[in-house]
Amino acid sequence: MSGIVSDQSLDIIFRDARTHTVWLDKPVSDVTLQALYELLALGPTSANSSPARFRFLKSAEAKERLRPHLAAGNVEQSMTAPVTVIVAYDLRFSDQFEKLSPGRPEVRGWFEGKDELILETAFRSGSLQGAYLMVAARALGLDCGPMSGFDKAGVDAEFFADSPLRSNFLCNLGHGDPAALPPRKPRLPFAEAAEIL
Repeated sequence: MSGIVSDQSLDIIFRDARTHTVWLDKPVSDVTLQALYELLALGPTSANSSPARFRFLKSAEAKERLRPHLAAGNVEQSMTAPVTVIVAYDLRFSDQFEKLSPGRPEVRGWFEGKDELILETAFRSGSLQGAYLMVAARALGLDCGPMSGFDKAGVDAEFFADSPLRSNFLCNLGHGDPAALPPRKPRLPFAEAAEIL
């Protein structure tokens, strides 16, 4: 099926894109990371809440702060990736509604005092923004290595102490080594994962 995006672009973003764990020694510029954020920030979130917060760990010092909180199997890939992103969410996202929903003061009231709704919205929309990060990264020519496998409480204490931010997942960014990729694992077919009602 053809669409408005070229097959080549779909290959880059989805069909040929893989989760990388082995990285080429090729840096990612700050300009690229800023462009990446500007793209992902355009994706929709609940009430334009935009709760995701990103920490792009590039320096050796920042990576060493992360190291003790990584599962053993994630240490090497994270230490050698040009960038490791902590994808987090802000539990006080509603403080930004004056900026994000100008002229609509009622929007903040939808969330005030509703801790369960705040957490649900922050986690869901922050997760969406994490997915937008990966799509945007691939569109800009980067490879991604999203992962769990870390001590969330430890990362939160190390990077977000005394703040309303909470970590969600990590994503390594850079230029992956295609020679190190195993065969792609299968995916469920449409008939097993979806239903048209």
